[in-house]
Amino acid sequence: MSVSRAFIDVRPLRTSPVFRRLLIGRTVSVLGSFMTMVTVMYQVWEMTHSAAWSGAVGLAQAVPLVCFGLFAGAWVDRGDRRRIYLAATVGQAVCSLLLALQAFTGHVPVAGVLALVAAQSACAAVGGPAAGVFVPRVLPKEQVASGLALYQVTAQSMMLIGPALGGLMLGWFGLGVCYLLDALSFLVAFHGAFGLPALPPEGEPSRAGLHGVVDGLRFLAGHRVVRGALVTDLAVTVLSMPASLFPLINEERFGGDPRTLGLFMSAVAIGGVAASALSGTVTHLGRPGLVMLCGAGVWGAALAAFGLMRSPWAGLGLLVVAGAADALSVLSRTTIVQTRTPDALLGRVTAEQIVGQAGPHLGNMRAGLVAGATSGATALVTGGLLCLLAVVWVAAGTPQLRAGVPVPESP
Repeated sequence: MSVSRAFIDVRPLRTSPVFRRLLIGRTVSVLGSFMTMVTVMYQVWEMTHSAAWSGAVGLAQAVPLVCFGLFAGAWVDRGDRRRIYLAATVGQAVCSLLLALQAFTGHVPVAGVLALVAAQSACAAVGGPAAGVFVPRVLPKEQVASGLALYQVTAQSMMLIGPALGGLMLGWFGLGVCYLLDALSFLVAFHGAFGLPALPPEGEPSRAGLHGVVDGLRFLAGHRVVRGALVTDLAVTVLSMPASLFPLINEERFGGDPRTLGLFMSAVAIGGVAASALSGTVTHLGRPGLVMLCGAGVWGAALAAFGLMRSPWAGLGLLVVAGAADALSVLSRTTIVQTRTPDALLGRVTAEQIVGQAGPHLGNMRAGLVAGATSGATALVTGGLLCLLAVVWVAAGTPQLRAGVPVPESP
């Protein structure tokens, strides 16, 4: 394989104007969302000076994903995904406008701010499953993995830029302007999807209500490859999510230097951006199951090793490795879900992934409880090893994931 094929495959950008618009819109909206994440956390802290209220921000984001996600997937599989996504995007923009209004007036209690955050998260729980069908519908099958890699590298880049830019904008212009910029970012996302054709489900539409949810769960229970992909996701997020342990590890091992803590926070994202930018080899390989299992296993092993490190520089290197492994695992898992799931079920299965976004919150809670009973290093090492064991268990029970089916190359 040539050196150029090791870099991210940009064929979707060259061949599909529709995909280009979608990618631009999604990138801008992700940037706005990360800016708003920082803005909300700052506002809630300034209003309450309470760690409990700050933690409630994550709860306000996670609960709607769980409560609305599954039913939203069944709804998405009954209608025009484009129209549902556009409506959800408008809802998110309206929530950002209301957040801006309360920031300018200053008369809304903290519970009202969290209610708006929860409403925006509910809209995301609807729009996410709808958007999950876009890439496999607008790109040929052999370019789906490449399109998802482009999605991922831009999202990882915005994760690096967004919080820092949000902090700068907060300092320069204040809360209200940051929320307004987020509202504008959703308008860019709206424009990116507006030119899509109608995207009704291909095949038999979902049954209404709980019946449609049950059909989606029945598919997951019977499809070993897709089920194995989602179980691997839970192993990574619930068993070995490290973010809540970084401050404690920094205090226990590295003297509590805030500069070191900041580097730990960035190292995982740096590894993710680098791996996504060099994902061409993976997307051309056409073995997403094997790559996913290896990536998830390396994530767990690297985090367990980080918990044993005494050198901050060696620890940073391990976090970069963990971030790179996780990025490739996420890319491969998403490729599996979107290429192995029938279109008529894709909204519901994507909704399962959206619900899975609550996994990191559960993982951080698990890590905090274990660290409270033992130490930060113990929580990190045991979580990494449990993740590795879970991945081995999935690999042993799902030989189809280890073998994989090559994705055909374009002529």
